[in-house]
Amino acid sequence: MAETTTKPSQSTYVGTSKVVQTQYPLIDNDPHFKRVVGYARTSDYVAGATAAAFAPAALLALEKFAPSHVGRGGFAKAMRLAGFVGLAGGFLYFYQRSSLRFYGATENEREVRMDMREMVDRVKAGQPLYGESKLSPYLQGVAARQSRYSALLLSTVPWFNFVNHDQHGVDTAKYYQQAERELEAERAAKGA
Repeated sequence: MAETTTKPSQSTYVGTSKVVQTQYPLIDNDPHFKRVVGYARTSDYVAGATAAAFAPAALLALEKFAPSHVGRGGFAKAMRLAGFVGLAGGFLYFYQRSSLRFYGATENEREVRMDMREMVDRVKAGQPLYGESKLSPYLQGVAARQSRYSALLLSTVPWFNFVNHDQHGVDTAKYYQQAERELEAERAAKGA
């Protein structure tokens, strides 16, 4: 009796992407760092700047009402540290506000339009929707699983997605369908 061997499959484990039910549509459950910063609103910048200014302003107010008497140059070092803490906290607050719109946790009508436009333009140009990656599909999956919904815990572990991958928790068919509708409209306009 001859033994038969089967060749192991080369597929990688992707797993299911968790989708949280929200009032607003999900754009992306693991947005790339550039998209989060690029889609940020003016209100995000204002909120981040306000949060960044809080630590140094609070330290200055405390020094005015209850002087620390730290001696020569001591207060300047404390202000520099407070400035750094303020900048880090302000950036994280800014980033989280923008990320929550991608998750559909807050109002995101503007971002939905921007996402559709960006992705349809990529489809028309023949580019991959979420960019090209030099990582193997397995490592892309690892990166996606590690950073999915990571902005919800930025205060505990600041974790950002810097990897291009195709696991974003949305049905990408809508982008191709919209691109096809636009191309048909363009062909009809040229034919008329």
